Amino acid sequence: MLKFKTKKSDEVKTSPLTKKSNAVAKATMFVATLIATMFCFAVTAFADDDPLTVVNNLSTFIFGLIRAVGLIILAWGIVQVGLSFQTHDPSQRSNGFLTLAGGVVITFTKEILNLITG
Repeated sequence: MLKFKTKKSDEVKTSPLTKKSNAVAKATMFVATLIATMFCFAVTAFADDDPLTVVNNLSTFIFGLIRAVGLIILAWGIVQVGLSFQTHDPSQRSNGFLTLAGGVVITFTKEILNLITG
């Protein structure tokens, strides 16, 4: 950035041309980063002839997401139970065990549905 002093005072002023060039440089870097990010996350999609395979893959993906959420809830339930034993709070302990049970049910949703449907 260009800075210059005026003769009349000791103030340092920036050139308006420099402000424009900084804005252009920032915009250029933003666009370049955006394009690089798009190329990094580009995934080749291979089409499959059997639509049932596509549905099964989607089902597997969705159940994987549900399992991840269930594991997070399960971990939070373990933390709540541990904190309840530390503070001797019975209501927090019951909430912790309920969260723990809910996390187990959510984590094993696919297996539970397979047992129900046979």
